Amino acid sequence: MRHRFDPELAAALPLMPEVDITDVEAARISQAGQLAARVAAADTTGVDVTEVRVPGPEGAPDVPLRLYRPLRAKGPLPAVYGIHGGGFVLGSPDVDHDWNLMLCRELEALVVSVDYRLAPEHPFPAPLEDCYAGLCRLAGNAAEWGVRPDRIAVWGDSAGGALATGTALLARDRGGPAIRFQHLCSPALDDRLRTPSARLFTDTPVWNRRNARLSWDAYLGRGVRGTAGVSPYAAPARAGVLELSGLPPAYVSVMEFDPLRDEGVAYAHALRAAGVPVELRLFPGTFHGAWAVEHASVIRRATAEAVAVLRGALGR
Repeated sequence: MRHRFDPELAAALPLMPEVDITDVEAARISQAGQLAARVAAADTTGVDVTEVRVPGPEGAPDVPLRLYRPLRAKGPLPAVYGIHGGGFVLGSPDVDHDWNLMLCRELEALVVSVDYRLAPEHPFPAPLEDCYAGLCRLAGNAAEWGVRPDRIAVWGDSAGGALATGTALLARDRGGPAIRFQHLCSPALDDRLRTPSARLFTDTPVWNRRNARLSWDAYLGRGVRGTAGVSPYAAPARAGVLELSGLPPAYVSVMEFDPLRDEGVAYAHALRAAGVPVELRLFPGTFHGAWAVEHASVIRRATAEAVAVLRGALGR
């Protein structure tokens, strides 16, 4: 199927690596090699990057966190708690390293990226509980880390969007920590894959219906996807309107030619119906993972808007 991609994005497609998670171990090795070079070349000027380990969920290993601190900013600082994507099976803080450096500088905020356990070795709820444990430690260490606990935003991309929304639900239902804002980029929210975009986009770059099926099977366990008992903490599209009330304000961005597009749109509408302030943005001519084409005008606009939204939400 031919798609009306933005010309700058279309020109970059031949240079973008294919994502194939039919062999998870091979995909991890390939991604790690690609990311290592990017991280080594990253400009960290003005940012102190450190790695810490914090207590994980009860009975589970410690959770690694990567902290990005602006060197010249005066505290206490707002914080962005970032959750990387990767279909629940790939990734680490390296995925968003350049993005996190940019957010740290632009927002003069502490950016914390969580290195949660991956499926299928660690299916739901392990990755989500890791994300929640890291958020709790961020809020609990607010004084030590020079953070304003009332100015914490949660950010997530793709599968990280599912984990960000699940973390927001857990924080509400377990009585904290307080989240000021949730920023969701191309979030994966619905394991049922019944939306028009999920059915239509079987051949789109980076992410397609096959990868979406494989990722949910890995996260939920084979045979669970699409069944009646899937938890809204795993697939937040399963939550009813009443179950979404009381969540923090949200910004949801979706890409036009992305199998996840319509579930992000539907979730934004469900939040609005639940009385949650929400802004929805669809970027035309884009596909899942188009954020990687940083020079494209549409991505520059999307990035500027993301920064502006987070700056406003954090009071910067």
